[in-house]
Amino acid sequence: MMKQFAFVLALIFVAGPVNAELSQYTAGKVQRAHNLQQEEKLDEAIALLAGLSPSKAYDQAFVQRMLGVFYWQQGDLGKAIENLSKAVKSGLLEDEQAWVTQRMLADILLSDEKFRRALPHYYQLTKNIPEGQKTDELWLRIAQSHYQLSEWKSVLSAMKIYESVVKYDEVAPLTIKLGAQLQLKYWKSAIPTLKRLIVLEPNKAAWWQQTAGIQMQLGRSIDALDTLALAKRQGVALSQQNLKSLAQLYAQRGIPERAAKIYAELNGVESDAELVSTQAMYWQMAKEWDKAIEVWVLAAKLDNKHRWSLAQLLLQEGHYRKALTELDKVSDRKRRADVELAKVRVYYKLEDFDSAIVHAKKADNIESTAAAKSWIKYLNQMRKMNS
Repeated sequence: MMKQFAFVLALIFVAGPVNAELSQYTAGKVQRAHNLQQEEKLDEAIALLAGLSPSKAYDQAFVQRMLGVFYWQQGDLGKAIENLSKAVKSGLLEDEQAWVTQRMLADILLSDEKFRRALPHYYQLTKNIPEGQKTDELWLRIAQSHYQLSEWKSVLSAMKIYESVVKYDEVAPLTIKLGAQLQLKYWKSAIPTLKRLIVLEPNKAAWWQQTAGIQMQLGRSIDALDTLALAKRQGVALSQQNLKSLAQLYAQRGIPERAAKIYAELNGVESDAELVSTQAMYWQMAKEWDKAIEVWVLAAKLDNKHRWSLAQLLLQEGHYRKALTELDKVSDRKRRADVELAKVRVYYKLEDFDSAIVHAKKADNIESTAAAKSWIKYLNQMRKMNS
């Protein structure tokens, strides 16, 4: 934008037909104001021009344009907009002078967040673009203005024209396009945009995360897994939630051991009971029984509610004495009957049928179930057979 305004200044002071159209008196004042501006006496230059009352309409438009530029340089955007608007509205500025002045007005309106007022000027500018001026810049400004006004479809329309002119990718324009696509929930269209952003910024986690998130939303779990796995392999700093999602996707794809290994990398994996228990579950799904037991032990130490899962796995793997020790530590009263039935199984495996029937009866007293009654009947028969 600074280059654009410098070009306006250059146009204002070109020799030839422009100055020839000014009255001699106004031309002298304009030249004096220009000299003051060059000497960094901007306040004096503005005061000189503001005090003029040209009788010729062209003189007035020329002075208003010059004042607009000087006010912009001074940082007074309100007065810059006021004077440039009058100069443009006059219709007296010629050819490229008029175009560049309107471009400056549009850019100032944009920088002052007056997006609604800027848009008509930008659209007008696109109708007749002088040679050497950049079409893509106009359409990008149009897209930016519509974006700020939450006019998402208009953003995409402007970006379509912008991309027809610009044959290379840049982050800022693609981000504008992506934002509109996400707001409109154009999920399928957003994925190619995100992939283009990944090419430009391969280490930015947000692009990978959003790609995987949309893929999961579309039910493309395999694509989401490939996206997150590739990001991780390339050293992208994925969030804890993304790593959890990656682990879940591995498990869904039948590779739970990778899920368990990813959980081992999470922050707090040794102090967060839920993280530890999930890791243990993944090792169990992978049938890595010893690793699962090791991690369930830690989970149970962190939160007693995981004691039951540990005891069950110990029983499954034939660690009967250890299973009994853990079953004695289960504190969940809702599992009292289950604990007694588990002890029945332990004592049965240890061929201690007397202890087994004691716990079967306890289970039946807590909650009379078919399982408890079946154990009592069976164990009584076993005792008779062994007596």
